[in-house]
Amino acid sequence: MTFRISTTPLATAVRMPEPRSGGMASELLGAFVPAPGIAPLLERLNAPGALAVTTGQQPALFTGPAYTIHKALSAAALAARLEAAWERPVVPIFWIAGDDHDFAEANHVAWLGGDGSVHEARLRERGADAAMLPLYREPVGAEVADAIAALRATLPASNYRDETIDWIARHFQPEVSIAAAFGAAIAELLAPLGVICLDSTHRAFKCAAAPLLLRALREASGLEAGLVRRAATLSGDGRDAGVAVGDGATLVMLEARQGRDRLVRDGDAFVTRRSGERFSLPQIEAIAAAEPERLSANVLLRPVIESALLPTVAYAAGPGELRYLALAEALYAPLDVVRQTPVPRWSGMVVDARIDRIMKKFNIEPEGLTADAAALETRIVRARMPEEADLELGGLRASFADQFAALRTTASRVDPTVIRTVATQRDRALAGVERIERKLVAALRRRMQVELGQLAVARAAIAPGGKPQERVLSAVSFLARHGPPLLDAELAAANAWYAGALEGARVSA
Repeated sequence: MTFRISTTPLATAVRMPEPRSGGMASELLGAFVPAPGIAPLLERLNAPGALAVTTGQQPALFTGPAYTIHKALSAAALAARLEAAWERPVVPIFWIAGDDHDFAEANHVAWLGGDGSVHEARLRERGADAAMLPLYREPVGAEVADAIAALRATLPASNYRDETIDWIARHFQPEVSIAAAFGAAIAELLAPLGVICLDSTHRAFKCAAAPLLLRALREASGLEAGLVRRAATLSGDGRDAGVAVGDGATLVMLEARQGRDRLVRDGDAFVTRRSGERFSLPQIEAIAAAEPERLSANVLLRPVIESALLPTVAYAAGPGELRYLALAEALYAPLDVVRQTPVPRWSGMVVDARIDRIMKKFNIEPEGLTADAAALETRIVRARMPEEADLELGGLRASFADQFAALRTTASRVDPTVIRTVATQRDRALAGVERIERKLVAALRRRMQVELGQLAVARAAIAPGGKPQERVLSAVSFLARHGPPLLDAELAAANAWYAGALEGARVSA
């Protein structure tokens, strides 16, 4: 292979409880995004006693950062291991959070160009006064043509380049919503790996979720009190709850005049936080009956609804999700829902052979590339300083320190007022040594421009902007180079990761 997968170590082991009863209402099967080859997967999910491992992410341009795909692969690997352990169907499900309204997170994408630099495409910006449309109502828009053209112009020639661009262009069409484009693209990508994608905005799913959303409104005060207590417990344990609670806001969102809006308790009624519209509970019940797609859960209630409607035993979560899932634990018992187990997702990066060679040349590990760029360059250049120069510069500093210390002692006996002059001259002498060293480093830097360019390429590939690769670069970068074998390799890495992580489950090798 022309690449390797570098896996982030798991901090703690995962203990799985005994599996739940399983099973899902068959009317929800229509909420899964169509893709070639998913019919057998849906049959497995619909089998008696079938279970699910879930994960999810908000939609984004060209499937967003690579960690989105890594979450799906995590669910697939974890499901496979639990199925082997429990000897019953366990199906991985990717939840497409089309209700999300954060356009600023969804409207851009970054990838590596053939020159090794990071390229970015961005759709329009949403105006400050614009309605916060959920992404299943927000069209991709005409700007996508320029984004696809930029991909064609900058992705390097490879066996899978055209295939990858065609896959993106097939789904990200101007008139299609961002959520629908993302869902169709990712469903096609993941189906061969056994993962099915759930459209959480599908009417069948919305109708099924509506009773729990209404119950969350009826019991809003008690649920909020439970969350406040849970947040206090987490804080006492030194843990960040991740989500502010206790301000009267409910767990339910409603599409109103200003788009998707949080409902806040106001006596016996509810008011939308941004638009200030007032709704009685009977009015919201009428909306739930006629237009259930207008109602959705906030980030804390969403996993509860998922566990209520799907036979979920585990959720593959990122670090931020693990924080708020610990807070959401307070909601399950009051709403009579069995809680799924939050499990850390697999995390890793793709290291191309060229980047591997550069890192070996500089004797640096991937983690070292996350350092400040200027500091990293200086360290690399400084390491090329001739050993004798280091010794001579060090000798000068030591000699000046010793000689001026002796002179200070002598001066103090002759005239104590001269001590300050001695100290000033010592500092000037040492500053002169520093200037010499900086000039030597600058000269080395000029001689190493080609090598430092290689270092910049490695940094862009592994830690663009000092951030983890998977949180900046789209999977498109790597699929265009390596195609389906990349996904197979990442799935194998995730499987091996979970093999050493699970406790309390009879998992086969």
